[in-house]
Amino acid sequence: MAEVSYVKASRIFPGNPPVRAVDELSLEVSDGEFLVLVGPSGSGKSTALRMLAGLEDVDEGAIHIGGKDVTNVPPKGRDIAMVFQSYALYPHMTVAENMGFALKLRGVSKTEIKAKVEEAAKMLDLTKYLERKPKALSGGQRQRVAMGRAIVREPSVFLMDEPLSNLDAKLRVETRANIAALQQRLGTTTIYVTHDQVEAMTMGHRVAVLKDGLLQQCDTPRALYDKPANAFVAGFIGSPAMNLKTVPITSEGAKLDGVIVPLSRDALAAAGGLDEVTFGIRPEALGIVPSSEEGMEMAVELVEELGADALVHGAVKIGDGSQRFVVRVDGRTPPTLGQTVKVAVRDHSEIHLFHPESGERLEA
Repeated sequence: MAEVSYVKASRIFPGNPPVRAVDELSLEVSDGEFLVLVGPSGSGKSTALRMLAGLEDVDEGAIHIGGKDVTNVPPKGRDIAMVFQSYALYPHMTVAENMGFALKLRGVSKTEIKAKVEEAAKMLDLTKYLERKPKALSGGQRQRVAMGRAIVREPSVFLMDEPLSNLDAKLRVETRANIAALQQRLGTTTIYVTHDQVEAMTMGHRVAVLKDGLLQQCDTPRALYDKPANAFVAGFIGSPAMNLKTVPITSEGAKLDGVIVPLSRDALAAAGGLDEVTFGIRPEALGIVPSSEEGMEMAVELVEELGADALVHGAVKIGDGSQRFVVRVDGRTPPTLGQTVKVAVRDHSEIHLFHPESGERLEA
């Protein structure tokens, strides 16, 4: 069994004041789970992974692997294998030698190494490249060799630190699908770091969102999308991002461009006592309506045509100024640049409300 636990684990870098790169992280990862750590640059996700690997100190709290406290155990004693962004292959060794090198250092017999390397190569479609040197491989093939080197070790935990960031867009999509399928086949506990929220949403059983060293929310991709715990998660998860605007609130609903958007009784109760709320709505929950219907007037500033869909960016009057909204529409009939259209909420169940100062979710 290879459960992983962060128990109020912190990494503090010296400074004035000291920087809490990871701040009292408490997180449970089940045996065989694929957990993704995601967040913007500087959020602490790579530091948290390196703490688990033993490459960064744990200044407070503890880390457990398989029920054992490994906080002070050196990296080689943790039974983990790490796949880096840079691949870190030995240029003078063949693919087979790179994949089997860790086993060779352990004193594993040549016959067993050969069998394990061939099995991993078959799994990763690398069999015909085993005698090549890394310089004769593409970026995607090198990344698969790095994966193979981790697989042959049969660790309790795989750690992956942005392993796809050096690949082009098409290869990233293909390789992330391969990694997810491989992890499901092997059933090895995997913790994967990325700054790409699309990658996180498509790969992880659960996704942990970090900001400034603090865990914001950890849940399934669907739960993060449908019920973000705060405005940061709401704005970070989803492509394009959720529209988030601070607007006045009345006893009837939220006021946008002079239009009152009705809110449920529970939502109004949750916002009780506030004059303003942060109003969140995803682009697909908005729609362009006929000019005769009630809606917000939006001046179209940009149209991104994506084929089946189009993303319409435009300015809407909010209070004394204007704010930009994004609306997802049918790609076959998008409005034109400079046009003024009426926009309305199509699905009121998709409205999210957050506290204007703390950013915490208001309604259940």
